[in-house]
Amino acid sequence: MPRRILLTGVAGGLVAAGAGPAVGLGRRRVLHVRPGDSVQAAVDAVAGSGRTIVVHPGTYREVVNVPVDAGELTLRGATGDPRDVVIVHDNANGTPKPDGSGTYGTAGSATFTSAAPGLTVRDLTLANDWLRADHPEITGTQAVAAYVTGDRSRFSRVRLLAHQDTLFVDTSALDAFDRQYFSHCYIEGDVDFVFGRATAVFADCHFHTLRRDVAFTPKGMVFAPSTARANPHGILAVRSRITSGAEDAAYKLARPWVPSYETTAWPSLVVRDSWIGPGIDPVAPYTNMRDAYPWQSMRFAEYRNTGPGSVITVPENRPQLTPTEADAHTPAAYLGDWRPVRPF
Repeated sequence: MPRRILLTGVAGGLVAAGAGPAVGLGRRRVLHVRPGDSVQAAVDAVAGSGRTIVVHPGTYREVVNVPVDAGELTLRGATGDPRDVVIVHDNANGTPKPDGSGTYGTAGSATFTSAAPGLTVRDLTLANDWLRADHPEITGTQAVAAYVTGDRSRFSRVRLLAHQDTLFVDTSALDAFDRQYFSHCYIEGDVDFVFGRATAVFADCHFHTLRRDVAFTPKGMVFAPSTARANPHGILAVRSRITSGAEDAAYKLARPWVPSYETTAWPSLVVRDSWIGPGIDPVAPYTNMRDAYPWQSMRFAEYRNTGPGSVITVPENRPQLTPTEADAHTPAAYLGDWRPVRPF
């Protein structure tokens, strides 16, 4: 049986228990992280592709950044229960950096960031517990749990917890069509909490809109895609469900995001074969982020959804795919030659 590796922080660098210095640690195929250790230190110790980091039960309050050269990395919780392993931090867009160089910005606020191709994350929780109520002086309230770029990124049985901008599904470049696959994940938030430019497939996932103590509606939106115009595939949610801790019809399903740095974006979202709860406004499930880019001009559509939030009362407000069109909006069509799970 291979020897398990315990990562410990010591003066002079990271070492493996009972082994040599960190230079040898990077050659290990499997690294173990336990409470008191650092997940980031384990990532930094990885040398080469195809490594695995196993995180044992505990709460790890830190920022984790997986670099582009850590290809084919697997980061997983040790027990298989995502509640047992929590990686959490509390930066927001408007949080000042300690060095006085400005604020973190939306992407920089993320608790977990990865640019590595072929990443796998499973069986753990990624969270950003920054709260607006605790920081009334900060107006940049986006606080990201995970910011993901890089092709073939896979998340399975992962909990993603935050409020505004929980999950940023992005690409490594404006002209890249990086693919991401989320299966059996739980994602909660309030404003635009699944957003970005990636080709992102959500299969058998649970989206939950949080209760929000504000007087206005809508209180938030689930999706805010910013798909590149040249990309035929944006965000796809299939066999999923959307629940809410807020009152009925308080949330919109989506609004399009056309960033100031990419005004040619043509946001794309398809929600199909999913259960939509009463928290989503069934009469007008979409809204604009800016009136210059109306949602009606975007690639928004649904297909065979059920639940009180999916009821079609004003047909022009709920574009529906035909069966023929639906054939082009499947996980296999979006992911192309990449098959993270078979069958779909």
